[in-house]
Amino acid sequence: MHAGTFAPPVRPVGGARAVRALLLVLAVLAALVGVSLPAAGPAHAAVPDRWGFAYLDNPNPPLGYVPDPSRQWGSWPTPAANPVKVDQVGTGSYVVHFPLIAGPGGIAHVTAVGRTGSWCQVRGWGTVGTGQDVAVGCYRPGGAPEDTRFTVLYTTSSGVPSPPGGSYGYVFANPTGSIVTQYNSVGATNTVGAGGTGIWKVWLPGLGQATPVGNLQVTAVDAAAGARCKVADWSPAASGQTVVVACFNAGNAPYNTRWTLSYSEKRAVHGPAFPPSNFGYLWFNGGLPPGTNYNSSGAVNTLTGSVPYTVNLPNVAVPSDTAQVTAFGPGPDYCGLATPWNRSAGTANLFALCFNGSGSPIASRFFTAYTSAV
Repeated sequence: MHAGTFAPPVRPVGGARAVRALLLVLAVLAALVGVSLPAAGPAHAAVPDRWGFAYLDNPNPPLGYVPDPSRQWGSWPTPAANPVKVDQVGTGSYVVHFPLIAGPGGIAHVTAVGRTGSWCQVRGWGTVGTGQDVAVGCYRPGGAPEDTRFTVLYTTSSGVPSPPGGSYGYVFANPTGSIVTQYNSVGATNTVGAGGTGIWKVWLPGLGQATPVGNLQVTAVDAAAGARCKVADWSPAASGQTVVVACFNAGNAPYNTRWTLSYSEKRAVHGPAFPPSNFGYLWFNGGLPPGTNYNSSGAVNTLTGSVPYTVNLPNVAVPSDTAQVTAFGPGPDYCGLATPWNRSAGTANLFALCFNGSGSPIASRFFTAYTSAV
């Protein structure tokens, strides 16, 4: 009913499971047939209204699989007793079921976890029964579907935070630049302008500062083919943030597709400020600009290594938790997580790994964000 429309290919997965997978896909497709703007929220709504995250730790899950309990949570009642579930519906094709948070609008992000150069993208999302389903597609270099581990996040917001604090906004846009759904924590209207093939300029008025502060995440949304999107450029101003989004197909050519973008400053990647009390983010652009290196505990994050990089966020490692990574800069380079993050003496260690267009690991620039549920 309210979704980024998707149409995952169905590949036989064997016997009764194949029938169940086919029925699942047909049911999801029947529900995810349109997109609508979120209904207007109250003047001082909570931010976010509904959210959930998960890490698929098994790239070949059985139907109804419950992924890593220490890396999933959400805004529904008793998440520990009502876990996220994942169904695989084809090679590299998954449906993530977030329970009890049905509703319109919002955005989704996904990050691949692995060292082989595979990437993951969102295929669509929407209400199915009382839950919110997010479809994910993963691909190997060259564009063939690939079974892959990934992190996934869904969130939706409305209204103006009360009390205010930090900045948060998001956009879900079509290839033409028309906005499907959006949010801006000061109540302003975000805009998107289409440039050449695979290029868009996003304006987030009233958010951020005149110098680089905060964090950006971008994800391709495409049901038909492999696609990768990233932040190509970022120009901060006192009046708002200008972000250039670039997308590429599996052959590394600029590509028109749908995409989501979120911006958070002194807020977690899914929108809230406090709680959660344990979150952080870091932008590596060759250096570590201070305003883009934030830790909710007041500690200083650090970056070590190269391929992969290790992002160390002290004093915030509390399960359940999640992480996202987005590449920065021109060209078809892309980034993910080499392995799941670990927690050591209160420090969350994220292992960001970037690849060139052929899927070979490289030293590159990226944004990464981490949050606990609490």
